[in-house]
Amino acid sequence: MAVTDIGSAPERPGTVVCPGCVAGSGAGEGPELAKDARILLSLPTIHCAACIASVEEALQATPGVEEARVNLTLKRASIETSPDLSAADLIAVLDRAGFEAHELDPGALAATSNDKLGRDLLMRLGVAGFAMMNVMLLSISVWAGADAATRDMFHWISAGIALPAIAFSAQPFFRNAWAALRGGRLNMDVPIALAILLAAGTSLYETSQSGAHAYFDAAIALTFFLLIGRYLDHRTRAVARSAAEELAALEVPRVTRLTGEGQEETVELSAICAGDLVLVKPGGRMPVDGEITQGASEIDRSLLTGETAPVPCAPGDLVQAGEVNLTGPLVLRTIAAGRDSSLHALADLVAVAESGRAKYSSLADRAAKLYAPGVHIIAVLAMAGWWLGTGDLRVALNIAAAVLIITCPCALGLAVPAVTTAASGRLFRKGMLIKDATALERLADVDVVVFDKTGTLTQGVPVPMDAERLHPDQAAQVLALAQGSAHPLASALAKDLTARGVEPAALEDLREVPGYGIEAIFAGQNLRLGRAEWVGHEGALPDETATWFAGPDGAVPVALRFRDALRDGAGKAVADLRAAGLDVQLLSGDSAAAVSALAHEVGIETAKAGVLPAEKAAHIAALSEQGRKVLMVGDGLNDTAALAAAHVSMSPASGLDAARVASDIVLMRSDLTELGDAYVTAKRSVARIAENFRLATLYNIAAVPLAVAGLATPLIAALAMSASSITVSLNALRVR
Repeated sequence: MAVTDIGSAPERPGTVVCPGCVAGSGAGEGPELAKDARILLSLPTIHCAACIASVEEALQATPGVEEARVNLTLKRASIETSPDLSAADLIAVLDRAGFEAHELDPGALAATSNDKLGRDLLMRLGVAGFAMMNVMLLSISVWAGADAATRDMFHWISAGIALPAIAFSAQPFFRNAWAALRGGRLNMDVPIALAILLAAGTSLYETSQSGAHAYFDAAIALTFFLLIGRYLDHRTRAVARSAAEELAALEVPRVTRLTGEGQEETVELSAICAGDLVLVKPGGRMPVDGEITQGASEIDRSLLTGETAPVPCAPGDLVQAGEVNLTGPLVLRTIAAGRDSSLHALADLVAVAESGRAKYSSLADRAAKLYAPGVHIIAVLAMAGWWLGTGDLRVALNIAAAVLIITCPCALGLAVPAVTTAASGRLFRKGMLIKDATALERLADVDVVVFDKTGTLTQGVPVPMDAERLHPDQAAQVLALAQGSAHPLASALAKDLTARGVEPAALEDLREVPGYGIEAIFAGQNLRLGRAEWVGHEGALPDETATWFAGPDGAVPVALRFRDALRDGAGKAVADLRAAGLDVQLLSGDSAAAVSALAHEVGIETAKAGVLPAEKAAHIAALSEQGRKVLMVGDGLNDTAALAAAHVSMSPASGLDAARVASDIVLMRSDLTELGDAYVTAKRSVARIAENFRLATLYNIAAVPLAVAGLATPLIAALAMSASSITVSLNALRVR
């Protein structure tokens, strides 16, 4: 696709970085909000604390803004304003400050809740730990041989501390166990809940009968250790938004519609119907799928195709929702809007793929299906045998409690999270963030790796290839023209020539022609930089990604080609993955020439160009149907469906929000050097998990007969269970 025009526009979304990091700019159009006193803005390009300070400072300095708060995790700003201040006004302020911003529909925020589950587990863990320490202190006097009255008093005090703490802290296990039983199935939490209840119940009964043995310390210690496993498991997960909802959040909530009299009116997107004329200003996202009826511009289609270069457009061309208008105002005749648009179709693809991903079950879940029934059967048989043999129900209940506690799947519960936490820490130090608890297990299964090109194997930044060939006079003239435009190709030219020490020529009458390029007068003669046919080039185009410079009258136009800079470590990552025996493929929406050149450079043999989002997802699905386990690595919205459909997925931190949300692993660094090590670490992690299961099984083989024989009290059983948990955790640390 020929892309030769350079016009004035903000840089395309996805390339802007905070002023505190790398200079850049870009803004999306924000429809007005007339009456709302609270405005929500999406800030996809903020990266650090300097961004937060800069954004809040710029917003709070705006008249009418009462308060502005930025959430770096969600990349959003919440602004309390006076009723007469619009979102468009604030977006313009942030544009001048160098930040891309879009108005966010409050209806899309349902999936962005805070980490309530993590805080809840941590609070319950703290209560259980505090209660356990106090009950253990009270138990010392009993162990030391306190007499009956003193022993009973300490038992009742222990009950007063332990029972409320258990009732509060063990609720996650009780709820999950009850839900499983109500559904007619068993899970890990059923024997856990029974062990806790039986230990607490028999202890309360013993205390009420002035018995010598009560095991409140065992019951609360059991709860504490199990909560540690549950919290470790939670910490390996990323509490993130659904990628499908993240795509929907990019939808423009309000649209500028043209009436029959040619007047502009701002309406809700839901009010737009097929055939309506809508106005899209430079820098704004296309709110609908439509046909251009007026205007000439360039659009950024990387959202749907991954193609890096802007695409010229004119009346008669079709555009899709989510694409970005770069240079000139456009009037569109609506073809599809809202739920019928391409943006929602992509969201639906992701939603379907995510639902398939949810069917994957962890090793711990699969172990529970076999483990839980066996534990219950052994405990029931032990209780029945002792009751029939001794006729003493109290003894039988103590034996059953000891069996349940000593076989409590705490070690099995820790087998997976202990390893994944250790492995996640190792990979985090290497610049990779594990978002899903089963990601390492799935990564160890993969046999094929599929890469996106732009923004993944490459940096998504155009780099001039021919600037050094320009004559010094030509270089000065090109620099002067390029500095007059914010177009991505012009910015790349200006940056490269400035770094070479070139001084700009003195130009006159500099002006831009939307959709074509930029021109000026130098020494009485016309200069142009832009599309080939506009600058006067005739004949075949040597490179579709080139822009053209026409010097003083009569000079032959010069082609200025660009390449996409290769991401650091891309070649090593591909080589390491192939050395590990994996099949490596490349899928891209970019041109065939660019894809072929990159595949040859990094050593990928299987590469496909011009691939649309649905085709990427279909390719992943086809591989899966063949029994292949696919690792997908991508960064853009055009990759989200494929990322969600893959067996496991990765995305660079520089990728868009929806891509990171759809991914299981986020690459926090700019290079791909450690990608091969991630696969090796995953293989080792699965090996350690298997070892932990074997250790837990051997422990149960040795411990269960002791409990059934009555040689282990509930307290001894709790200590043995804790020892097995510690053993599993120490083995997990070997991954580090």
